[in-house]
Amino acid sequence: MLFNSYEFLFLFLPVVFAGFFFLARFGHNISALWLSLASLFFYGWWSPKYIWLLLFSIVFNYSMGYLVGHALTRTRAKSFLVLAVVVNLALLGFYKYANFFIGNINAISGDSISFVSIVLPLGISFFTFTQIAYLVDVHRGIAREYNFNHYLLFVTYFPHLIAGPVLHHGQMMPQFARSETYRIRLDNVAVGLSIFTIGLVKKVLLADSFAEYTGPVFSAAERGIQPDFIEAWTGALAFTLQLYFDFSGYCDMAIGVSLLFGIKLPINFNSPYKASSIIEFWRRWHMTLSQFLRDYLYIPLGGNRKGATWRHVNLVVTMVLGGLWHGANWTFVIWGALHGVYLVINHAWRSIFGKWLPVQGIQGKSYRFVAAALTFVCVVVAWIFFRADSFNAAVLLLKGCFGYGGISLPSKVGAVVESIGALGRFLPSGVSFDGVFINIPAMGAMGGIGPFARLLLAGMFIVWLAPNCQELFNYDGQGRAKAGLGKWTLAWQPKPWVGILLGCLFYLAVSKLDKVSPFLYYQF
Repeated sequence: MLFNSYEFLFLFLPVVFAGFFFLARFGHNISALWLSLASLFFYGWWSPKYIWLLLFSIVFNYSMGYLVGHALTRTRAKSFLVLAVVVNLALLGFYKYANFFIGNINAISGDSISFVSIVLPLGISFFTFTQIAYLVDVHRGIAREYNFNHYLLFVTYFPHLIAGPVLHHGQMMPQFARSETYRIRLDNVAVGLSIFTIGLVKKVLLADSFAEYTGPVFSAAERGIQPDFIEAWTGALAFTLQLYFDFSGYCDMAIGVSLLFGIKLPINFNSPYKASSIIEFWRRWHMTLSQFLRDYLYIPLGGNRKGATWRHVNLVVTMVLGGLWHGANWTFVIWGALHGVYLVINHAWRSIFGKWLPVQGIQGKSYRFVAAALTFVCVVVAWIFFRADSFNAAVLLLKGCFGYGGISLPSKVGAVVESIGALGRFLPSGVSFDGVFINIPAMGAMGGIGPFARLLLAGMFIVWLAPNCQELFNYDGQGRAKAGLGKWTLAWQPKPWVGILLGCLFYLAVSKLDKVSPFLYYQF
């Protein structure tokens, strides 16, 4: 079930909300069980048969967690942990990577092994990683959960089940244990609905609008059509902002829905395009996944404990595996490898030049501006591989971005150049005035470059200059007021004009739900 659907907004959510607080009068365990069953229904709305896969994963990992926690010796506990992790990764590998490996074996060996007909279960990466983290924490002695009802709710809790965030047991279960969670708080409802509305607007009005420009460009490249400079950058920037508003919108909607039930999810998205380095970018983008990769992969690999060389190797390995986590395609591997190399260069730059870099005054601001612009361009280049269906399509897009496909400008610009004859001598070779989107007519049919330019400016303003939801609502995901956010720090105060504004935005977003599209991170 999608957050951005009539079924969720006007049927599922109201019924689950009312049932949760009504049943809380008869006992918190009953209310928690209701939320667990509702979450299973939410998951099964997509395909009921995969509920059994989710339940198998839950029962298996709960049992293994019990064995790990009650093992008589450290060695036996570690053996149970290794077995559980292997089974989880085998399950994930079968459903997510079987066809990928078969295809590569065929390509290398020349065989023709038939592909297995496998449908990727929604959210399998998220509920698998969540439970692996739980098992490791049990082994470390920092997590214990032997109440199956509580564990079931921890894994299935529907606001995070399909596309994250990746949760830790210690973040969630104490909240479900508090008695105040089971009483309606109007301030939580007001803030939750407001954040949800902002997320819905991001998804429906912004992400889906940018998607209309992303699809034609990447589809043309997949068919072997070389986009020119403007076409390539239109596709690359459109996807960059589509993914931003799609994922940011989902994170806001998940936080907002969860607040209705008095539960605070961790922040998973913090204006990543404002980052002035790749290191900072990964502290702001998909924050819970970044923390998972750091705590359960990078550090166990050795982290930075064995010197700079091994730190760089561990960074690249971690990011390559993080890329592969996103999808069974070599383009995701390349995307992860690029970010691994970016991180290595970033760390090397800091270690060599860090003490000379300006941090204050005009020079500091100028340096940060240039660094942020360079970081953004590097991220856009990597996103091309993330979005492309094949390596060849990504290369065509990159060639277009660097001008190898020529630059076709509007005919009106050509008339201006002709009127100023000397101006033509300063134009680079490969520039023509045949009009934009001549290689991709579908883009031209959408009104030319003008509508996209206006949409792009609006998107960039929001991305770079506007406050995000946690800044607007003092939300830090830990139940505390968030200090130190500058002029945008606003304590939530429900006012009539705010309600009217958000109501209008909600109505506008709902009016566009006839074009419902799934969230991009659902496929991971």
